[in-house]
Amino acid sequence: MMLRTFVRHGSNPLLLVLLVLLVGLFAARAIGFHLLGALIGALVFFGSEYTTHRFMLHAPPSKNPTILRLQARLHYDHHVTPTDLDLLFLPWWFAVPVTVLTAAIYAVVTRDAGWTLSLLFGSLAGLFWYEWVHYVAHIPFAPRTPYGRWIKKYHLWHHFKNERLWFGVTNPTVDVIARTYRGVADADRSDTTRTLFPKP
Repeated sequence: MMLRTFVRHGSNPLLLVLLVLLVGLFAARAIGFHLLGALIGALVFFGSEYTTHRFMLHAPPSKNPTILRLQARLHYDHHVTPTDLDLLFLPWWFAVPVTVLTAAIYAVVTRDAGWTLSLLFGSLAGLFWYEWVHYVAHIPFAPRTPYGRWIKKYHLWHHFKNERLWFGVTNPTVDVIARTYRGVADADRSDTTRTLFPKP
C-alpha cells in the first residue's frame, strides 16, 4: 500500500518508467553502460539536492505572479501542509524539462550516448531515492534502520524546528560543509517554518 501510493504520485510514475527503460537499454546492450558514469550522475544529483533546496526552493518570493505561483507549488505550500502528498513530490511538468536539460548538459560534456545515459541514469536514480526518503519522512512510518530513523528526524527538524537549517534530505554532507548543520538542541526555534515568507 505504501509503495503503491508512492509510485502513483507526482513525477514518480514517469521516473520509474524512465529508469526501467534505461535498464532495459543497458541490459539489451543497445547502449553502453558505464558504472562510473552512473555513480557520478548520482553524486551530481545529491550535490544539487542541497543547492536546489536552499537557493531555489527557499528563494525569496518573486514579484512576478507566475513565478510566485511556481514557488508556492514547488515548495512554499509544502511547508504550509507538510503531509499533503500532492505537494510532497515534484510534479511531472517540472521534472520533465529538468530531465531534458540535465541530459542535454551531459550530452554536451561527454559527446557520447553511453556516458550521457549512464550519467542520466545515476541522476534519475538519485532523484527517485530522494523522493522515497522525502516521502518516508512525511508519512506515519518508522524506518527500520537507525540511519533511516535519523534522516527522517533530520528532515523533520527542517520543517518543525528551523527552516534555515538542514537542507539535505537524503544526507547531511553539504549541510556540514555549508555550515547549515546544527545539533537540534543547539538550533533556535523558528516562527516561520510553516509560512516561509510571512507578509509584513
